[in-house]
This record gives sequence, structure tokens and C-alpha cells, in this order.
Amino acid sequence: MDAIRNELDSPQDRRLGSGWISGVLALVLAIAGLSAVLCLRYPEVLTVPEARELYNVGLIRLALHLGLIAAFVLGIVSITLRQQKILGFAALTLVLIATVLGGSRAQDRIAVDAPIYLGLDWFLLNLLFSGIIFIPIERLLGRREQDVFRYEWREDMLYFLISSLFVQALTFMSLAPSLAILQHTDWAGFRAWVGNQSLVLQFIEIMFLTDLVQYWVHRAFHRVPWLWNFHAIHHSAQVMDWLASSRMHLMEIVFLRGLTVIPMYVLGFSEPALYAYLVFVFILSALVHSNIRLNFGPLERFIVTPRFHHWHHGIEREAIDVNFAVHFPLLDRLFGTYHLPEDGRWPAGYGIANHPVAKGFVRQFF
Repeated sequence: MDAIRNELDSPQDRRLGSGWISGVLALVLAIAGLSAVLCLRYPEVLTVPEARELYNVGLIRLALHLGLIAAFVLGIVSITLRQQKILGFAALTLVLIATVLGGSRAQDRIAVDAPIYLGLDWFLLNLLFSGIIFIPIERLLGRREQDVFRYEWREDMLYFLISSLFVQALTFMSLAPSLAILQHTDWAGFRAWVGNQSLVLQFIEIMFLTDLVQYWVHRAFHRVPWLWNFHAIHHSAQVMDWLASSRMHLMEIVFLRGLTVIPMYVLGFSEPALYAYLVFVFILSALVHSNIRLNFGPLERFIVTPRFHHWHHGIEREAIDVNFAVHFPLLDRLFGTYHLPEDGRWPAGYGIANHPVAKGFVRQFF
């Protein structure tokens, strides 16, 4: 494992034709392929039931077959070209394991919903969707020169994996307060009226209400010491990119989401409006953390942009306890926490002064 980490983090040669790029692609495809095979073999415990109903299994098998072939070919290319052959051999090993388990013809079991499951498919879909969008954008429009496998990328990827795998438990705990309120209230008429509004109006209302709740919960995480112990993990990231948005303690996820989603679910917004907002906020969260140099001009005054949120993560004294909003900077203006230099400056660095948070997922979690 150390050899693989060294090849990913600090390879001696990354030139085109050195075998490094083919080795990385082979390893990524092999890991994804093996994970997909496991999802096919054990769907009842490794896939999300609601998502499972939407899958085109035939298309998935075709993509899996092509992916494993590509991983094998790229692994051979890497072994042929590169002096350090660990990436290629690791990819071929995973392809072999996936093939032994059935490959694209892995047993198509009739999935019976299990009471407890892990969202391995959720992780693969999120990673594929986010990676395809943000990795090319950050390579083409990156504000800072930094590698895809930058400092502490493994920690952030592990947070991404854990929060995806435990999607069932996190969703259950996050929705518990809303469900409790719904059970003890009878707002049928009001909720029907809210849900019958235009989709655009519902979307804007959800944005404002969730941001208002999130603003004060987020601010509490900065001001209440025992809450800050959890939130400090998110702020410990010293490098900002799309993956850094995943660095959140599970307790913070439950607490923050549990309170933020209350207006979404209690007030009666329609399912299309809810789903549209959830997709939007998923993309926005990665975007505002991402390493891109896009200039949003006058829009920065009205919507949260990467520069606005990067100042929330800045290590400078002027960046402490500012910019808590996730949608509308107006909230920070109203409550005295707005900070966005007029000269277009970005933070000089990120993290917490003196970097007091422990390194590594396990030490941070406990």
C-alpha cells in the first residue's frame, strides 16, 4: 500500500508516455469495476433500494465489461512503460479478482430489501458524477496549481466514502426531527397550498428557508465549543477543491442536515422541488469548495461563489467567523458577518491557525 500511495502522491515521473497516467486510470477503473461487481452480487446489502429500481442492469453490465477491459489494457501499458510497475500490477490484480467473481456476468441476484444496507453504489455514482464534472474544470480553470492527488486527498476521499456508505443511517437520523414534527402537526391545508405553488417559486423558497436555518446552525458550530470540535474537522482542510467539501464528521452531518431540512419537509414542498434542490445543493457544495478561478463579477453580491466561501475557510485573521451563508450573501450582510474584499483577493491559505486538528480520519473521528 505504501508503494501505491507513493506512486499516487509523489511519483518521480508523470510525463505523458511515462506510464503513470495509464496506471492511474487502470487502477481507478479496476477499483470501480470490482465495486460494481460486488454491487451486482450483493445488491441487497450494497445498493440503495430506491436507486436500484432505476438502474438499467444491461447498460451497467456493458459499461462494466468495457471498463474491466480498459483497466486490463491500461494496466499492461503502464507495466510496459513504467519502471515503477505497482499501479499496473495492482490494477491487473483487481481486474482478476473482479473476473473471478463473475465480472460483467456476475450473478444477477433477486434483491430482497435488507433492513440495513451500505450505499456502495451511491458512492460510485457520486464519485463518477462529481469527478467527471469537477476534475476537468479544476485542471482547465484551476486557480492554484495543485495535483488531483493533492495533500490529504486520501482523508477527504475516506470521508466521501464513509458518508456515502452510511447513507441509510445518515438519512434516517437527518429526517427524524422532521418526521417527529409531521407526526404531531396537522397542517394538511397549508402543506397542500405550499406544494401547489409553481416549481420555480418552491425552489426559491426552499433555498431561502434552508439557508436561513443553515446560517444560524453553521454560526453555532463556530461559536459553541463542543460543536466547534466537530466542525473544526471541516475547517482543517489546508487545500481547497471539490473533494474538500466531503470532510465532515458524521455527527455534524446529522446535526446540520437534521435541522436544515426541517422547513423542506415540514412545510409541504412537492417532491420535484425537493429533488431539484437536493441535486442543486449537491453540485453547489462541491463548486464553492472547488479550486477554480472563475470570476462571477457583480453576481458575487447576490449568490454564494467559490471566492465567497473560500474566505470562510481562509487562514487569515480577517477570515475568522465570516461568510456563513451557503446560498445568499445577503444573510451575512444582515447579520454582520459578510467579508469579500473589493480588490478581488482570495485567501492566502486555508485551515486553522497552527493546525490543531489531528491528522487522519480515525483520529479526527474519535
